[in-house]
Amino acid sequence: MPLISNSYGKGRVRIMRVARDSARHEVRELSVQAMLTGDFAAAYTQGDNRQVIATDSIKNIINIVARDHVGAENEVFAGVLAQYFLDRYPHVAGVEVTAHETKWRRLVVDGAAHDHAFVLDGNGKPFVRLEATREGSRLASGVDGYTFLKTTESGWEDYWVDEATTLKPTADRLFATAMEATWRWSGTPASYAAANAAVLDAALKVFATTYSPGVQATLYQMGEAVLAAVPEVAEMSMACPNKHYLPIDLSPFGRAFDGQVFTPTDEPHGQIVCTVGRR
Repeated sequence: MPLISNSYGKGRVRIMRVARDSARHEVRELSVQAMLTGDFAAAYTQGDNRQVIATDSIKNIINIVARDHVGAENEVFAGVLAQYFLDRYPHVAGVEVTAHETKWRRLVVDGAAHDHAFVLDGNGKPFVRLEATREGSRLASGVDGYTFLKTTESGWEDYWVDEATTLKPTADRLFATAMEATWRWSGTPASYAAANAAVLDAALKVFATTYSPGVQATLYQMGEAVLAAVPEVAEMSMACPNKHYLPIDLSPFGRAFDGQVFTPTDEPHGQIVCTVGRR
């Protein structure tokens, strides 16, 4: 039976590139697939793998090219990645690179775009929750999946250490979360839309402009800021999964980690919950 066609590669290689060559950081998060065609037929028809570049090696090459071209636009990055395979492996006839971007936009604080804090483009799902009886009602507004990150000004240190501890402390990490937040009303604002916007503005200003020693402390400070900014809110509840961006170890390829290339992952994740209310 003839082998009509074949290709193979690596898919869903998630990569976060952070350009940190100035105080104003740039972030580009991609899910990359690189598929190769060429002299690979023997691997299919004869079980002969001598020409096959391992898919794990393809993943490593994607990471290497991401590190060496942190600031490249996505189209340029895809071209450089494809050319890397063509230049390095003469038996590779073709490369198809597909890169889907998770789009981040700068968080605006006091009318100015922030240097290192971002929110997910097309962000969050607002909701309303009303509990009513004949005796009265409780009204809350909120947002689900509201996603934001900052590339610096966050750490995690001085936590409990015992025989189960493997995590290393750090004073500079990437902090990202997809927040579910609910704020319960005790009064009626002049405009719910304006008040809801003020809630998010107050919370995100704290996130962007305050060093975070941990998600717990930041959530509490965000809740305090919301209550100070919107007097009609009685309490603020937040649940924040810690979306991890894990440093990629490229030392086997002679490249040091300098806070520029990460693997995004949200499974498993830390889940931090708190409610801040008025006395």
